[in-house]
Amino acid sequence: MVHIFDVDDTVIKKSSARHFLFEAMNAGLIRFSQIYGLPVEWLKYKLGRPDTDFVEKAVKRLAGIEKNALEQVAEACFERRIKPNIYTDAARLITEVRERGETVIFATSSLHTLIRPLERFFGIEGSLAGELEFRDGKTTGCLVAGSLFGVKKKAAVEVWLGRNGLSPGEVCFYSDSYTDIPLLEICGRPVAVNPDRILAKKAKKNGWEIKRFRETTRLCRLKNHGSAD
Repeated sequence: MVHIFDVDDTVIKKSSARHFLFEAMNAGLIRFSQIYGLPVEWLKYKLGRPDTDFVEKAVKRLAGIEKNALEQVAEACFERRIKPNIYTDAARLITEVRERGETVIFATSSLHTLIRPLERFFGIEGSLAGELEFRDGKTTGCLVAGSLFGVKKKAAVEVWLGRNGLSPGEVCFYSDSYTDIPLLEICGRPVAVNPDRILAKKAKKNGWEIKRFRETTRLCRLKNHGSAD
């Protein structure tokens, strides 16, 4: 069995892009004027009417940023914001699956630059994510092969499976989002993790497994610290 995990609100609390934007603004890498329209896109997503080209449009705002600076902020973001917000149950599950010798990858609409530190943390390679295009050491504001949002993630996973001689029936896919329903529907074992309203309804109707991840590594450390005092 191959285990494929969405990242945002599935492996980590909140979105990797949200964590990154806060870190990038604090570092002076991105100005607020570059992201002022994002709350509107977030609202459309929550209402079940997302722009399918949202990621491609958002990436345009990163044009001109130095690759090295982007990677440095991504590393800092992981240590300061993402690592403390990894769900402990997700970390335990990923570790157990890998110890059994089963393949684990991420499939996310986020950018590979942002999740690469998370890959290294879990010892994972070959995840599917948006790849930023760089020219002369700077971002062009484009993705190499488009985003993995919605049905585009399903298509990317199907290509990956074909390349590795696997079928969708051999996949256990974990996601929180209704935008991943197309992929969940073709997998041998669909798992809804912290599902949003639309996905929760679909999962219950189809009899899909539902998991609730709540505690993060930050909360776990706080509890352990408190019990020691």
